This record gives sequence, C-alpha cells and structure tokens, in this order.
Amino acid sequence: MSQSILQTLSVHLGTAFSAINLPAEYGRVTISDKSAPFQCNGAMAAAKLAKKSPRDIAALIVQRLAGNTDIALAEIAGPGFINLTPSDILLKSRIDDLAVDARVGAIKADVLEKIVVDFGGANVAKPMHVGHLRSAVIGEALKRLLRFRGHTVIGDVHLGDWGLQMGHLISELQEEQPDLIYFDAGVKNGYPEDSPVTMTDMSRLYPQASAKSKNDPERLKKSQIATAELQAGRPGYRALLEHFIRVSIEYLKKGYGELGVEYDLWKGEASVDPLIGGMIDAMKAQGITEESDGALIIPVDDNYDMEKRKGIPPVMLRARTGAVLYHTTDLATLLDRKNEINPDLILYVVDQRQATHFEQVFRAAVKAGWYKRTQLEHLGFGTVNGKDGKPFTTRAGGVLKLSDLTEMMRTAAAERLEKSGIGQDFGSVERADIANKVGMAALKFADLQNQRTTNYVFDVERFVSFEGKTGPYLLYAAVRIKSLLRKASKAGVEPGEIIPLHQAEQRLVLTLDGFNRALASAEAKRMPHILCDHVYTLAQAFSKFYADCPVLADDVPNDLKSSRLALAALTLRQLELGLNLLGIETPERM
Repeated sequence: MSQSILQTLSVHLGTAFSAINLPAEYGRVTISDKSAPFQCNGAMAAAKLAKKSPRDIAALIVQRLAGNTDIALAEIAGPGFINLTPSDILLKSRIDDLAVDARVGAIKADVLEKIVVDFGGANVAKPMHVGHLRSAVIGEALKRLLRFRGHTVIGDVHLGDWGLQMGHLISELQEEQPDLIYFDAGVKNGYPEDSPVTMTDMSRLYPQASAKSKNDPERLKKSQIATAELQAGRPGYRALLEHFIRVSIEYLKKGYGELGVEYDLWKGEASVDPLIGGMIDAMKAQGITEESDGALIIPVDDNYDMEKRKGIPPVMLRARTGAVLYHTTDLATLLDRKNEINPDLILYVVDQRQATHFEQVFRAAVKAGWYKRTQLEHLGFGTVNGKDGKPFTTRAGGVLKLSDLTEMMRTAAAERLEKSGIGQDFGSVERADIANKVGMAALKFADLQNQRTTNYVFDVERFVSFEGKTGPYLLYAAVRIKSLLRKASKAGVEPGEIIPLHQAEQRLVLTLDGFNRALASAEAKRMPHILCDHVYTLAQAFSKFYADCPVLADDVPNDLKSSRLALAALTLRQLELGLNLLGIETPERM
C-alpha cells in the first residue's frame, strides 16, 4: 500500500528542507482549510535556525519543488507559509491504490498489542438504564476500532455482582420464600438448576430491600449478614448468586445486543474473590500495606494530607470490619487479568466521575509490581443530560430504562420515516428493520460524535433528523449510493477506472485519503468522535460530488459514467466500513 497524499508531500518537503541544510522535520505537511488543500509551516519554525526570514526560506523550498510531478502548485502565503496542491498524477496514483485495497486505505498500527477494554459495568439484578449507554457504545466503538487496527482485543463487561446489593437480594428473597432449599444451612449441595427468580423478580426485590433498609437498622443488618455469609462461601447463597448472575447475563445480552454491543468476557467481582486472600497476603509481604484505624490500606500518594484530605487518598484494601471494598475487587481483577491474559494495555471506559478511584487502583497495582503506569488508562466520559442541563431522566424524574430509551428511538425514527414518505411501499417487516437501524444510528452517532469527555444534551428530534450531522443523514448517504449502483446495474453501466478530474471528484479523493489518519488519531487519543468527523465529512464530500458530477445522465460519456460510478462505489465501501467500526448498520434501501 502506498503512502497517503499527505505523507508523500511531507517526504518531498522534507527532502527540500534537507537540500538547503535544514532538518527534514520542518517539511511536515498538514491539512489546510485555506485556498489549497495542504500546507507546510516549516519555514516559520526554521527561520531562527537558518537566520533568514521565513519567506526567504519558503522561496528556496518552492524553488526546490519546481518540476516535481506530485505537486501541481506550491505557493508562498502570508509571512512564509507554503500552500500545496497535489498533482493529478498523484491523485490518480492514490485513488488507484485505494480502489484495490480491501481496507480502503486503512493500515494496521505499527506496534500491535494485546488490549483489554473494560466497558459496560452493568449490575447483576438491576435493569439497564440510560447511565449504561455511553460506556457501552463508546467501549464497543473503541473495541472495534482497535481490532481493525490489528490489535488483539478482549472486551470485558465487568459485572457488579458482589457486595451489599447481593445481600439485599438474598435476604429479601428469604423473607418472601423462607422455605427455599438455599436457606437451609444444613444443605451443602444438590440445589435446583432452575433459578427461583426471574429478572423481573430481582428488579423488584432489590429496591424493595434497599428501601426497607434505609429506615430500619435491623433490616439492614439482615442484608449485611447475608452479604458476609455469601462472601464467606455459604453454599446456598453461592448457589443463589450463580442463579442471579446467569439470569442477569441472559437479560444483559439481550439489552446490549439491541445496541450491537458484544463482550468476550462476562466476568464480575465475584469471579475474583478466590484471589483476594492470597493477594492481600502478598501485598503485606511486599511491605506496601499499612494499618490505619483498624483498616488495611495502601498509601498511593506520598504527599497526601490526611487532615486536609488533599491529594490522592490511600487505597482501602480491607475495612476495619474485615469487609473488602471496590478497591480490593478491582485490584483482584487486575491481578486476574495479569495471570490469565497478561495484556499490554487495559482501558477502562467508565464515567469520568470515577477518575480518583481508578487513579488509586492503578497506583496500587503499579506499587505491587504487576503493571507499568502506562499500561493502565481510565477513559472517562461525560453525562447524558436533558434539555435542562441535568442528567437525563423520565418525565416523572426517575431513571430511564435503556429498553425504554431504545424503543423511544425506534418510534421516533419510524415517525420521521413516515413523515418523510420513506419506505411507504415496503413491507411491514422491512419498514420495522429500517426504523430500528435509523433509530440506533441516531442514538449511537449522537453519542459518539461528541468528544468523549464532554456532556451532551439528549434531543430525540434532532438525533433522528436526516439533515445535519446525524446518524440518519449518514445512512441516507450510504443508501443513496446503493440506489445509484442498482440503477447503474440495470442500465448496464459497470464501475471502471477512476479518473478524478473535476474539483468535486478530487475533493472526494482527498477525503477518502484521510481515512487512515482519522483511524490512527482516534486510536491514539481514544476518541471515537474523530472517526465520526471523518465519515460525516466523507458523506458531505460525496453529496457535493453527486450534485456537481452527474453519473448516469444521458449526456455523460460512458467512460466518465464508469469512472464516477467506481468512485461512488469506493466511497460506499469506506463509508460503511467507518460506520461499522462505530457500531452502526446501514439498510439496503430507504
């Protein structure tokens, strides 16, 4: 695969700078939004070293570029910028390469790694809600992107299946059904294979127990005792936990499946409990733990002020009650991953508000000698807010279930399609499928197009619009190309050699050429919105091309029809590939 146009120009400019005894690094070419598509600002930076004015240096560089067949025009602008326009020869060479490349210009990362992406974080026995959306769609996009870049990627949901919530469930179930075999302390095995509870039951039992415990210390104590006995290994309670987890995973797979999200591992906090005792003993032996008011801690900030609570607080490895907390289970999870996977990198896609927690855990893991700090990253994200600027809720002020959210998007998409007159002649099954794809594209793209660390406002009407920077707009662009290809096939027109001569054609080629840069940047910054920007720019460039360059019109010569048709087909390949990496499916027609 040849270099991108930008890379090719950078090589030529670097050679020109070297020829006048200046470092080749000054020849770095960047994208320009000025009169020319590319720009080199190296003359500005080189002025001090060369003891010449930037324009004088730029003049020498432009002189060196004279006659270069890859450069149609090199002009000096302003105080010494060099504007660059690639030649038709370079554009033709590059588009020929893209046309035969299965990855449409995308190359694999230089250094390939084994990466765990921890995203999802749903809790056992609790319904999925709007708060689970961002972790799921951002994590899935990053997982797909990293795999496409050539890395070995393991996606882990990391279930919340340990702690007081399980004690609430067990104790409340016992109050309702005390005769269940799981509550007979004398029974150690032979428990039923079928769960005594459904997801609906657990969704009722947990909040019921939690509400009772808030105002009744004795009720809270029952849950705490149940939690302690579960963690101590009481067989009946462990059997119930297995039921809770299995039923929850079945429910979660359906919920995440609606979003096109998949995991390789369905592990949770409970799975690493057997490691905790040995882990704590090893940390004690290393001398990295301390006793503090009866609790066992790991100091992770030498400058932490206990009285003023300034700096990074210590890790709470074991509470004074003997209980283990989230710090402990997260550390045990890191140890488990080290033993079972030995990853080069672990990415945690978790709410930005958990930043201090992860900094504590990461520092402790480094102190234990398991990882280098560069191997652990918390990719925080902002919140989904309502139009009032507060976290998005139902009209009644409650937490919106994720299933209700996805149904809301499907309904809004169906209404928008009907209002637009799209798909009226299709069967009901196909219309429903299109509405689902449009709704999910609207939901995911609305989330992913925002910089990961920012909050955004949830606006259904804007999300499902076919105009502007939206998922439906991108689907419509893809479907329009598919329609064009079907019409061409019926007319007997086949894609041919691409000869980009029109300005709109050349602009489309330059946009296609930026695919790999977008992927590499999205990986490096862990920011899917960079890929969103690319696919949107690509759709816009195609729209301009489609308006300015008729493809199947009667007065268009056959070779030009074939050229433009091939360019459209290539655009579709890259557009669908980019959308797929974002977790977005395109329908065949609309």
